[in-house]
This record gives sequence, structure tokens and C-alpha cells, in this order.
Amino acid sequence: MSSVFSKIISGELPGRFVWEDPEVVAFLTIAPVAAGHTLIVPREEIDRWTDLEPRLLARLNEVAQAVGKAVVEGFGASRAGYLIAGFEVPHTHIHVFPAEDMSVFDLSRADPDTPAEVSDAAAATIRRALRDLGHGEFVPSD
Repeated sequence: MSSVFSKIISGELPGRFVWEDPEVVAFLTIAPVAAGHTLIVPREEIDRWTDLEPRLLARLNEVAQAVGKAVVEGFGASRAGYLIAGFEVPHTHIHVFPAEDMSVFDLSRADPDTPAEVSDAAAATIRRALRDLGHGEFVPSD
């Protein structure tokens, strides 16, 4: 059975994409810990990050770093948080989000009731920052 992320990647379910390349996508989570909380996901459905080929893991981290720089720039954060948990969806993903302190690393504080317009605006902010940082070729249209 396909993971929910595979369904988002294939277009079966909607997603707010901020990055698309042949191996990796990034889209906003539906339950953010902060505005701009983005998931970096390989297109290939692999449950555990420890099972990724090293080259794909490196690519995920390259994209996570680019998105991290974009959330810092776009949201004026002092840092970008980075977290791999892997229990909620059996498809490798890296959480990247604006962070001012450690409280935002608590995924139990995620807000599944974030209004659509807030998420839409956050996605637009990240796309704009990624373009400004020179990654426009990987950024989908708004």
C-alpha cells in the first residue's frame, strides 16, 4: 500500500510543494510546529532513513539545507530546525522548520488545525526565498 506521501507525490492527494526534482520533493506538512514547517521526502518510498542509499541521503540533506536557508530568510528565524523521526508515516522524511528555541522540536505540539490561508502563505514565502537563493529551477509555480 502506498504511503500518504507517495499519494501526495503522485498527485492523488493535494500538497503544497516548494521543491521538486527527479529524486526529492519538499512540501508543507498539514500539522506544522511553526509556519513554514516543511517535509523533505524522497520520491522513492523507503521507510527508514538508515536504509537509504548514501547518495540519496546526501541529496535529501542538500535539499533540506536549501529549504532551511529559505525558512530562515523567509520567516526571519535565527535557525532552521532539522528533525528525522519517522514514526508517523512509513516513508523517509526530514522535518525542516523555523526555530527560535528547542520547544519547536516537540512534534506533539504540531497544529493540525492550521488555516489553509496560513499554509498557502507560508508555502509562497518559502518558494520566493528559494528562488531568491538561486534554486528557481526546482521551485514549482505558486
